[in-house]
Amino acid sequence: MLLRSPWRWEGRTVQINRERLVRTLTFWLRPAFALRVVNRFQRIAGFDRSMALASSMLTAVVPLAIVCGAVLSSIADKDVADRIIDRYGLTGGGADAVRHVFSSPTGTSTSIGVFGALFLMISVLSFARAVQRLFEQAWELKPLSVRNTPNDVRWALAFVVYLAASGWLYAVMGGARLKAGAYLIEAPLTGVFLVWSGWILTAKRIAWRDLLPFGGIAAVLTTVYSVGATFYVPRLFSSYVTRYGAVGTVFAMLSALFGVVLVIVGSASLGREVSDELDRIRNGDRPPDDEVRREWENVVSETRTRWQTTLERLSRLRPPTKPARRRRR
Repeated sequence: MLLRSPWRWEGRTVQINRERLVRTLTFWLRPAFALRVVNRFQRIAGFDRSMALASSMLTAVVPLAIVCGAVLSSIADKDVADRIIDRYGLTGGGADAVRHVFSSPTGTSTSIGVFGALFLMISVLSFARAVQRLFEQAWELKPLSVRNTPNDVRWALAFVVYLAASGWLYAVMGGARLKAGAYLIEAPLTGVFLVWSGWILTAKRIAWRDLLPFGGIAAVLTTVYSVGATFYVPRLFSSYVTRYGAVGTVFAMLSALFGVVLVIVGSASLGREVSDELDRIRNGDRPPDDEVRREWENVVSETRTRWQTTLERLSRLRPPTKPARRRRR
């Protein structure tokens, strides 16, 4: 017998099949699938890859933001530093440190020389190749390295457009209530950009259909991270700036970027396994329901056994209680 619970929405009653919902959740959260995702994350050295990407992104975004700030200061009322402060609600020392890093001093020239332009181009292309290696390792493709430079250049230009569009979106919808709308609009934009990134950076060797799970998962998780960052990043900047001064801004930015990149790397591992699982389902290789049930029963029984073993060890470590002495009359 199927258990259905009615749920009213806009005057209509929607029947929710609880049994089907539980079966779907237990299928995608089954131990075998979770272990494959963890193994995929370990094979691409997820934490090391995230730190390398965050460092490369920092060296690419900071000079790029300084150049963009010089352009914005001449055509708009706010520069990059003001937009970062407004987006995360920075105050005090954190806001001053961000202005010190991204704002150019009054009366100084903001032109960029040949060496600066060369460094900016190398840092952006280095970051593009780092993202390219992420997709190649997650999808087990042969590395193209510098042979894919034309596609790296296209991706770098699109990345600048994506950052500009995201910054403009939060600038237009800067109110407290409108920020929720900005997050909802940015999510599909991020998903489309990440799917296109995997397609172009791998020289179109990955089909769009195989990248869609990654794009959807990454869009949702990055949106959740962005919402949490509005509460976490201001404290992070204030703490680091108080401890280390202006250098703390770099540490805070690196920590925030590491969180973003870690979400994307984890989404790549999960998205690859979801894509492979969907291919197996299309080919008729879906595991039977009794196998999924046995996996969960094994996990539950093993967890109970370990819990009982832990309780027995703790009981042995407790000192024996001494019997109370009787008082002599």
